[in-house]
Amino acid sequence: MQPSLRSAEIERVKHKRPDSLDAYDLVLKAQHDVYAQMQENVTRALVLLKRALELDPHYALALGFTAMCHHTLYLRGGLGEKDRQASVRHAQAALLHGQDDALALTCAFCIGMDGTIVPAPSLFLRAISPSSALTYFLGSVMFAWGGDAVRGIEWGERGVRLSPFDPWRASGHIAIALGHFQQGDFDASATAARKAVQSRPGFSICYLILAAPLAKLGRIQEAKNAAARAVELQPALRFSQQFAGVDCDPALAVALREPLLAAGLPE
Repeated sequence: MQPSLRSAEIERVKHKRPDSLDAYDLVLKAQHDVYAQMQENVTRALVLLKRALELDPHYALALGFTAMCHHTLYLRGGLGEKDRQASVRHAQAALLHGQDDALALTCAFCIGMDGTIVPAPSLFLRAISPSSALTYFLGSVMFAWGGDAVRGIEWGERGVRLSPFDPWRASGHIAIALGHFQQGDFDASATAARKAVQSRPGFSICYLILAAPLAKLGRIQEAKNAAARAVELQPALRFSQQFAGVDCDPALAVALREPLLAAGLPE
């Protein structure tokens, strides 16, 4: 129900005059572009979020969303230190002012995948809201990239069960795909990656995750097609930078490298 209610709220905001939008309305209007996790989208979102924070500098969700936008610019734009610092700064502010806002806290915490903000992801995420689908979606990605295949799959599946139509469900499918890839089940990995693509067809990382198991299965042309789409969506994509940005487990990075190169993705 939660994604449906939020979508209704966003539709309401679309019918308001731009000069009548308050901080809450501005955050709602930015949400779609925040969730897209691509440079062009989050650049638009930051304009709205800046206005929201001018109206309410301590608005935790606006701070959390701003942190996510800068984190996206960091990951998709070449790991720029300015973007990393901005993401951490806003995430820390969201943690300070959002103690009663599970969404703001979860958004802020996802910035600290390398332990920058807090060191215990499983305990922190459970403390936020164990019934929050977003908690499980973002947590699943952290575990999967960190090399914990079992928890990556478990948390991804739990998130999808909690909210099967959630705009964040692609993250759960990505985690499931990575988990199965680590376990050597490349058919299951490709199936989950395709679900990620279906859930968020404009997100480059879905195609990167799809290319790897397809290459391992010997379906090289399909893998190359997926890789080409990833680069089309993100021309500056380098998978080594993606791995560095999410603090990828070294063994997983090694396992992914050969099939991604075979698919034609630049390192």
